[in-house]
Amino acid sequence: MRYAYYPGCCDHTSAKEYDISTRAVCKALGIELMEIPDWSCCGSTPGHSTSHLLGIALSARNLALVEEMGLDCTASCAACYQRLAMANVEMKNDTQLCEKINHITGKPYRGGVKVKSILEVIAEMNQSQILAKVVKSLKNLKIAVYYGCLMVRPRDIQIDDPENPTIMDNLLQNLGAQTLEWNYKTECCGAALAMSNEDIVLKLANKILADAKSAGANCIVTACPLCHFNLDMRQKKVNKAYETDYNLPVFYFTQLVGLALGIKPEALCLRDHFIDTKHILKLIV
Repeated sequence: MRYAYYPGCCDHTSAKEYDISTRAVCKALGIELMEIPDWSCCGSTPGHSTSHLLGIALSARNLALVEEMGLDCTASCAACYQRLAMANVEMKNDTQLCEKINHITGKPYRGGVKVKSILEVIAEMNQSQILAKVVKSLKNLKIAVYYGCLMVRPRDIQIDDPENPTIMDNLLQNLGAQTLEWNYKTECCGAALAMSNEDIVLKLANKILADAKSAGANCIVTACPLCHFNLDMRQKKVNKAYETDYNLPVFYFTQLVGLALGIKPEALCLRDHFIDTKHILKLIV
């Protein structure tokens, strides 16, 4: 399989461990990722919050570049996936909007690209092909699988059930992990307010962490850099604000898939987390 790969700004900065682990896992599974030449920022939440046309145009330019490559597109960041997928849907369904956006970008997009999240790409593989490469078990992990809100809303681009998604659970269960029933798997962590109103973010993160801990989780897994940032980096701030004692490592799903495939922890950037991952890594046998 070969996909045009959109890493996005997060994957080159605050979420480089997601980018690195995604590339490592895809290489091990035989998925060829071709980074889009001259890609530009998708605008994430600020772009489309400022202007609908701006939000569509930023992603449309990237889709036009993908169309020139003759491939379908995948993105690891949940926000990037949502913006690319939404632009794709809107331009395919609205001819006048498509013409207007193409005039703005000066780089015509004709709607010939499919957009998938990297989670979909890996989860849709033949699971027996993945299991054939597994050398370590995740059986000792009790995981609160956290999807957040960007991959399951709105309906036009959702990758799974918006209330009870299972695509990531199923992938990790096939690798031996125990995934838990809990209540906050699709609740928003407040990522869009991270810079402007941290108090709200801490409140939302506290609820998510409390429910994960109550369910018996020894770690959290996500497919979103913004969710990871809020739950990993801000965990100590949550403890201070709410007098809690959370110590839950937060992994990208690609990091755990990589460990199951026998990729060394340092090649998956597992030393770069704010919450120490060592006690969880010892459980992977």
